[in-house]
Amino acid sequence: MGLLVIGIVVILIVVVFALIFWSYFNRIIRLENRIDNSWAQIDVQLRRRADLIPNLMDTVKGYMKHEKEVLENVTKARTALMNAKTPQKNIDADNMLTGALKTLFAVAENYPDLKANQNFLNLQDELTHTEDKIAYSRQHYNDTVLSFNNTIETFPGLFFARRMGKKTREMLQIPEASRELPKVSF
Repeated sequence: MGLLVIGIVVILIVVVFALIFWSYFNRIIRLENRIDNSWAQIDVQLRRRADLIPNLMDTVKGYMKHEKEVLENVTKARTALMNAKTPQKNIDADNMLTGALKTLFAVAENYPDLKANQNFLNLQDELTHTEDKIAYSRQHYNDTVLSFNNTIETFPGLFFARRMGKKTREMLQIPEASRELPKVSF
C-alpha cells in the first residue's frame, strides 16, 4: 500500500511539473510572437512614413531651391530606411530620417509660402500622425519585451526559458543624438 501511495505522489508531481512546463512553454512562445508582431507594426509605420516622403519632397522642392543639402539628407535617409534588412539597420535609418525631417521642417519655417501651402500642411499633418503611431508602436514593443524578459528572468520561468534556449530581448532606445534639437543656420 505504501508503494502505491509513493507511486501516485510521483505521478502527480510529474504531471504537475509537465503542466507547469507546458504552460510556461506556451507563454514564452506567445510573448515571442507578440514581440515579432510589435516589430512588424513598427515596420509598417516606418514604411508608411517613408512612402509619404516623395510627396513631401515634391511639394518643398519648388520653394527650397537653396536648401539642396537638406533635401538630399531626407532622400538619403529615406533610401536607407527602405533598404534596411535588419531591425537594427531599420532603427538606425529611422533615426537618421527623423533627424532629417526635423531639419526640413525647421528650415521650412523660413518659407512663408511653403508653410501656407495646403499640400505641405496636409503632408506635415500626415507625418505627425505617423510619428505618433510609430511612438505608440515602439511603446507597445518595449512593453511586450518587458513582459517577455520578466517571464524568462523570474522563477519558475527562468528555469524553463534556459531549457528552451531563450535569452532576453533588447528594448528599443532612442539614441542621445536623436534627443537633441536640430541645428539650423542660415
